[in-house]
Amino acid sequence: MTLKGKKILLGITGSIAAYKSASLVRLLIKSGADVKVIMTSSSTEFISKLTMSVLTKNEVYTDIFSDGSWHNHVELGLWADLMVIAPCTATSLSKMANGLSDNMLVACYLSAKCPIYIAPAMDLDMWKHPSTLSNLDKVTSYGNSIIDVGDGELASGLYGEGRMAEPEKILEVITQHFEVQQDFKGKKVLVTAGPTYEHLDPVRFIGNYSTGKMGIAIVDELANRGAEVHLVLGPSVLKPKSDQVHVYRVQSADQMHQKSIELFKNMDIAILAAAVADYRPKDLSNVKIKKSEKEMTLELIKNPDIAKELGALKNSKQLTIGFALETNNAIENAKSKVLRKNFDFIVLNTLQDEGAGFGVDTNKVKFIYKNGDIKEFELKQKTKVAVDITNAIKKLT
Repeated sequence: MTLKGKKILLGITGSIAAYKSASLVRLLIKSGADVKVIMTSSSTEFISKLTMSVLTKNEVYTDIFSDGSWHNHVELGLWADLMVIAPCTATSLSKMANGLSDNMLVACYLSAKCPIYIAPAMDLDMWKHPSTLSNLDKVTSYGNSIIDVGDGELASGLYGEGRMAEPEKILEVITQHFEVQQDFKGKKVLVTAGPTYEHLDPVRFIGNYSTGKMGIAIVDELANRGAEVHLVLGPSVLKPKSDQVHVYRVQSADQMHQKSIELFKNMDIAILAAAVADYRPKDLSNVKIKKSEKEMTLELIKNPDIAKELGALKNSKQLTIGFALETNNAIENAKSKVLRKNFDFIVLNTLQDEGAGFGVDTNKVKFIYKNGDIKEFELKQKTKVAVDITNAIKKLT
């Protein structure tokens, strides 16, 4: 595949590896891409703006304000189909992880709507430092992708990890991104995500600890790969990256049930990642329930089983994928659930695994298939789990 018509925004930071950026630009342009470059001021000590401008045939940006003009970083972020920062120093990585927008490159990164790839370059000890590892976790939790560093001789004279990936490798990653991006084109996907709140009165509710992070990560991955995504989202502060995602905000399990049933008939795939309350209060008070000296008894009634109903409704061409968060007998419970609810496979995680569960950026999952097969994964960022889930669905389509 060529990159014909693709708009690539290249960020260059102050590393000796900046000299490789010229080769990367040549490769991108040879593949048909339109390239624009943003450089930090320190990167110009290693390679000149003039070199990048001649190679790209575009203006090169280093400052938001220069020569009496204002350069619109937001406009650049909206222009690009993909942003790649190569090389990315430890300093720039830290700024990106923590939102320190003191230069045009980071300002553009914070404004970008497109997928972002980061190719780090630094010395071995810097690469292994806990602060760097923490910053890598942060930027990947935001949905960005890291292009793995290589082994070799470093500028310090040490030998080990920290070298920026070679331009040919970066080109390969970018090309694969656009190839993968289209593999769900034409598919309509329903995703449920987040908790549900079952109200007792105007100020109180029964809920759970779900944040919707896993569901949103799946939505972002599907949207990046060309799917038409319809997200039924319970109470959550999160939202998808893409403005093209259809978002339906709901509060209760009953509202999520109604919207999911309404949408499902037109879907190819349903991914039920929401943590839906099994029960709701039988009686809803229109006014705040006042505390009294007596004990309070709360009567609960069952909520609709969204997954089971969709499993019964689905036709031979539709896929349904469920989630199970278990605290005991995890595999047995998941195997039972995948059959009872007619899932094609279920994504199982358990609170017994450190780093998995609600509110964290990582997850450790197993896929339990309806034929009994089990595929187990190591602990990884939820954005990477979303890739695994999406790839597994692709194999079934």
